[in-house]
Amino acid sequence: MSARFLTLHNGSAVPFHEVPRLELTAFLQQMIDAVDRGWRVSSYFGIPTEAGATLCCALSSTSDGSIALATADAAGSFPSIARFCPQVQLFEREIAEQCGLPAEDHPWFKPVRFHRAFVPGRDAWGRAAGEPIPVGVMDYYRVEGDEVHEVAVGPVHAGIIEPGHFRFQCHGEEVFHLEISLGYQYRGIEQGLMGGPDPRTPFRMETIAGDTTIGHMQAYCMALEALAGTRVPARAEALRGIALELERLANHTGDLGAIAGDVGYLPTASFCGRIRGDFLNMSAVLCGSRFGRGLVRPGGVLFDLGPAERDDLLARLDAAQSDLQGAVEILWDAPSVMSRLENTGTVPADTARELGLVGPAARACGLNRDVRRDHPYGIYRMAQIPVVTAHHGDVCARSTVRWLEAGKSLDFIREQLKQLPGGGCRNEAGSLQPDRIAVALTEGWRGEVCHVAITGADGRFLRYKVTDPSFHNWPGLAMALRGEQISDFPLCNKSFNLSYCGFDL
Repeated sequence: MSARFLTLHNGSAVPFHEVPRLELTAFLQQMIDAVDRGWRVSSYFGIPTEAGATLCCALSSTSDGSIALATADAAGSFPSIARFCPQVQLFEREIAEQCGLPAEDHPWFKPVRFHRAFVPGRDAWGRAAGEPIPVGVMDYYRVEGDEVHEVAVGPVHAGIIEPGHFRFQCHGEEVFHLEISLGYQYRGIEQGLMGGPDPRTPFRMETIAGDTTIGHMQAYCMALEALAGTRVPARAEALRGIALELERLANHTGDLGAIAGDVGYLPTASFCGRIRGDFLNMSAVLCGSRFGRGLVRPGGVLFDLGPAERDDLLARLDAAQSDLQGAVEILWDAPSVMSRLENTGTVPADTARELGLVGPAARACGLNRDVRRDHPYGIYRMAQIPVVTAHHGDVCARSTVRWLEAGKSLDFIREQLKQLPGGGCRNEAGSLQPDRIAVALTEGWRGEVCHVAITGADGRFLRYKVTDPSFHNWPGLAMALRGEQISDFPLCNKSFNLSYCGFDL
């Protein structure tokens, strides 16, 4: 990384005025150069100013665990670099929408979540203040030619799922292109966090994506603890790690069952649905909530674990592991299932790298990246979890990674329960220091969760940026459908299982 970017480690904070403020062209060129050298854009956002916005970029490197920060001022508009660095194309559209600044020469410039800019009176698309902004109403990419047709799906779906619009360009059954439009449940979370934290903030964090409660709360707490200089007790770090792996187990198990259901293999689908509930119930043993709500708070955790609960969890883990093994191994032994999973929805490794995919979707393409190892935090600084990868980038690879990761999580939880550190489980969180920036990365079950918190002179949030792993991975689903049969969409979609609300924020 160029010396013109400031480097720091995960879960740390530095004075915001020490973050280099570069000339805009140099700032963008260094982003392009860094990505060419293997860095990845973890977060890229704007802080609205009177003249335009201060752009802030957080790059991450797997080679030495560094995070690099720099800023640049943009007035009136800012140049797009998406043609050279595709992984920023959504970030640039988001900056334009939030700060009201057009991204010049963006290859496909349109809204992300269809809301007004954070600054009243500004609009990157020149829409009048009173003009309605209907969600999803915009130009879509079109393929023209003999027998080429368009298929529109959603935003209302047949099942009980969140709203999203999928538009396919097809020739017969073959998909030439898929465009995904979200934003139907925009909640204004980032805008609502400005001026915080306040008593509502933890609850907002827990519901950014309901199935990633622990992942987002861990990142939020790391950011606040860095800003306040709060030390977390070892016992709390272990309990947070156990909760995070239980969250991963519940969702990976549910996904394996859903994938089996989509290919009509009901034994695994049925068993995994029940076993997912077992893992959720283990989270309830920790804190009384199946989704881990109310457990993780700045300074530690709100609930300790007694010997009886620990022994109960160990017994439940043994039973669930045995059941999960039986449910999933029959999946791999069914030739009809494997013929549907293999070579379906393939994302090449180069494409995954170019888009900046994260989590199981990236590891299934052979990208060896995992925040728990690359940017260790909390208990993962002391206890490593081996990173699992596959190499075909298809539905089978994404399923295999989930299955193998479930085994690693079970071993990790069992080990932590047997050697829980003594002592307390929470320290008092202090006041946030003014004029500082903190970056926190965690490995949620979908992949990298990134929170960036910046405090102003009053020690309150000047800006709080959240990047859910789904923000990185939705373009990967679109690429997985190219050249596939349109009937494979549900299966490909399940194999990614991305969050709509985590994207819409």
